[in-house]
Amino acid sequence: MERKDNQTPQGEIARILVEFLEVAITSVVFLKGVYPNGAFERRRYMNLVVHKARHPQLYEYIHVAVNGLLAFLTKDLIDRVAVVFLDDGGLPIERFVFKLNVNQSYSSKVQQADLEFSLRSFLIKLPLSEPLTKILPPNCRWEIMAYFRALPQASTSKDAEMWIPSDAKQWQQPAVITPIKSMSSEPLRVQVYAEDPNPSAPKN
Repeated sequence: MERKDNQTPQGEIARILVEFLEVAITSVVFLKGVYPNGAFERRRYMNLVVHKARHPQLYEYIHVAVNGLLAFLTKDLIDRVAVVFLDDGGLPIERFVFKLNVNQSYSSKVQQADLEFSLRSFLIKLPLSEPLTKILPPNCRWEIMAYFRALPQASTSKDAEMWIPSDAKQWQQPAVITPIKSMSSEPLRVQVYAEDPNPSAPKN
């Protein structure tokens, strides 16, 4: 994604965040072993070896979905972006949640190197979280979910048209949260954590 010289600080932060989310979400899907390793290829990003989807449809889904959030991230309309793994009945098995906040009052020049250095630590931490997460069943599916602070109007934004309400079911009790990594800076706050169903919840 090319940088625009006339971009606002919020636009520049959102651009960096979108690039990060695309890599991070791909890393989560690779980490959970939903597809064979051959569906991914190694590449370098932020001076780290990460994974990129090799299969065209897989790459397109992640790329289009995440880049469709750019305008909303710029305006801080996105509260969370989640990679949700579901069983064959549509019930979430596990969620990887990226909780986001872009400072709308920030007016200084964005120090891209500093911001990328902070986000880089998430990509280092994600693979280390594998022992903390559960093994997925072979018939599971997954999707990217965005939780909006305010619902965008589809009639005023072509990016909003691609986001439809999820038909995924919800857990009946509060989830068990496993923190993975967090950062708080002047222009951007990010928190990543895993959510799992409460083991004491009644079975359906």
